[in-house]
Amino acid sequence: MGCFDHKQYVELTMHFRCNLKCEHCMIEGTMDWLQPESMDNFRQILDRNASTKQWKGLILTGSEVTLRRDLPELAQRARQSNFDHVRIQTHGMRLANINYCRELVESGVDEYFISVTAADAATHDAITKAPGSFDKTLRGLENLDEFEDIVTLTNTVVTKRSYQQLPAVVDRLSHLRRLVQMDFWNYWPMKEIDDKDLIVRHTDVLPHLRRAISMARQYGRAVEVKNFPECLLQDDGDALNNNQPELHIDSSFWPEFDRNGFKQCVHREACGSIQCLGLNTAYIEKFGWQESLLTPLPNVTPERSTL
Repeated sequence: MGCFDHKQYVELTMHFRCNLKCEHCMIEGTMDWLQPESMDNFRQILDRNASTKQWKGLILTGSEVTLRRDLPELAQRARQSNFDHVRIQTHGMRLANINYCRELVESGVDEYFISVTAADAATHDAITKAPGSFDKTLRGLENLDEFEDIVTLTNTVVTKRSYQQLPAVVDRLSHLRRLVQMDFWNYWPMKEIDDKDLIVRHTDVLPHLRRAISMARQYGRAVEVKNFPECLLQDDGDALNNNQPELHIDSSFWPEFDRNGFKQCVHREACGSIQCLGLNTAYIEKFGWQESLLTPLPNVTPERSTL
């Protein structure tokens, strides 16, 4: 389970441009026409929180938000509007510049959710299609370690190229002092087929994922897993958390997102899980229903129902 309550955060997509070409990017086909949240909407969220304290944290995201020149100003205004925390979601490359890190920290950004696609430069850079991106991202994480009162989180998307490296990712980042949580998001395409051949059979991912969960916890990190059958995780099922903050995004995004076809499972009616998203259409098309591998869980316990 993660160490953040998603209900206490609101997420705004403030930018739709990126200087990487990650092969697993779920919005690569929509990035050119999705519109970022307007400054009017931004002000409305800030005004609401200033008067009601509805949320503790604001997340600024949308492709690569550090490409917005006014990002420090946005963060500063948020902190002035009753937000205790401001988080950015980023590939972390600009954070390799210690002066830029300092500017963001001083403006009020105290949480950094950073994508680390693999454990080594060769694999990471092949995924991002940007030579040198791994070294810059790692340097960014290490730079953030120099600042008090900030925390970092990492996210690794689980694909055919990365899944065997999950434990190595945990080990590679073990030296980071500010890293409090590691996320592992099992890849899904925002369409009905896996035309990039990136989806991995769950049973192939499982031993590497469970090892990564165990290692991360041994290092004192919280863990969140997204889009993986809860029944397969067994004793690590408490790491599954598909909850998300309230997301403000161009409404034309949702019809595209819904093409994934989540929540399909032959055991769905009998299963007591409240977190599992089952299978998606592209996974079923590639590997079938796998009814003999999946097992319905009993009715949820009171502790689990609080998620």
